[in-house]
Amino acid sequence: MKRILLSALFILAMGHFLAAQEVAYEEYDLNNGLHVILHQDNTAPVVTTSVMYHVGSKDEDPQKTGFAHFFEHLLFEGTQNIPKGEWDKIVTSNGGRGNANTFLDRTYYYETFPSNSLEIGLWLESERMMHPIIGQVGVDTQKEVVQEERRLRVDNSPYGAFFEQMLKNLYTKHPYRWGVIGSLDHLASATLDDFKNFNKTFYVPNNAVLVVAGDIDINKTKKLVADYFGPIPRGADVQRKNIEDTPITNTIQATYHDPNIQIPAIFLAYRTPGQAKRDAYVINMISTYLSDGESSKLYKKLVDEEKKALQIFSFPIDAEDYGAYLVGGLPVGDNTIQDIKDGIDAEILKIQTDLISEKDYQKLQNKFENNFVSANSSVQGIANSLAENYMLRDNTDLINTEIDIYRSITREEIREVAKKYLKVNQRVELEYLPEQKDAN
Repeated sequence: MKRILLSALFILAMGHFLAAQEVAYEEYDLNNGLHVILHQDNTAPVVTTSVMYHVGSKDEDPQKTGFAHFFEHLLFEGTQNIPKGEWDKIVTSNGGRGNANTFLDRTYYYETFPSNSLEIGLWLESERMMHPIIGQVGVDTQKEVVQEERRLRVDNSPYGAFFEQMLKNLYTKHPYRWGVIGSLDHLASATLDDFKNFNKTFYVPNNAVLVVAGDIDINKTKKLVADYFGPIPRGADVQRKNIEDTPITNTIQATYHDPNIQIPAIFLAYRTPGQAKRDAYVINMISTYLSDGESSKLYKKLVDEEKKALQIFSFPIDAEDYGAYLVGGLPVGDNTIQDIKDGIDAEILKIQTDLISEKDYQKLQNKFENNFVSANSSVQGIANSLAENYMLRDNTDLINTEIDIYRSITREEIREVAKKYLKVNQRVELEYLPEQKDAN
């Protein structure tokens, strides 16, 4: 009886805790088209200022790839009012930290400061948007930086090229088919005008969302936002092409030889719906069930029990137009990549044939509840979620309601979605092999 009572109290407490996680926010547009989202949380004296631009690698010219990622670096070079090399000094001298990242659909810049430095964050991001210096010195400097990053992360890193190799086989028409870091040859041959035109096209207020989250006063912050961002001119509307890729109806076999590895790997990739679609949420649950962590089905079977795999890895790719589910592994001992593939297929067949157990279903629900709470546990995480939900899912309030989608997914739905998307004839099979040595 005591255990039942304690369990009931725990469930009740968790219900109150989750309810308390609701994120209040206010959103509106400036006259120049900049979308603004403000979240006030005065529990700690910190504030995050972030800007997400609706531009990623998919927005590039196929003959000029790598521009979005390049601009992630270039726009730290300085502005008309911030000398070259001073950006990071300004951030750290005011007790802040910041960074940026780029993916297929968006580029994201953010700073987190003590709340009394809010105005510094707004000034920095307005400078980046209004007064960037796109000059030859900065372009040449960042070309070297990006070259070194590619060498470090892709060319000289074990298994570093697998993501690019997967994308080029998974998509044939859609611009997701090239990697985010792009082509160094394209960057090397690009002119200064190419970079200026890219900036003029995409880094405009009507192609961005500004999020300010943390210890703020809403009315004062609105005044500051208007002062710093209101004068920035609206850009031309961004023209996007709606490119649908050819459905995969026969297994795509691909091979890549990596000079940096000694152990082969198998990667399987399935094309899935864009991240705003309900089926994409179901795929996320399937990915977690099959291959997320040491308690997942594939890890327990292939690594712990059968000892066929040295490692199992997987992740869903959440993107705006299409998604993907990637899963693979490294064989151990005398086992082969075919043994790994057979083991993965056997577990996928189970989930397509039988309902997962009620125990596993509840475990999944608990994990997604925990992830939901964790994602909203800091103002920096809240700022990112608000920006992505608005820009890429067209629903800012998912920051409060997304967990309801996961709660509503049934075991039957998991089985049906697995049947629909995880078919052998609808995937890429990438054999990722050590480089062949010259017999001579």
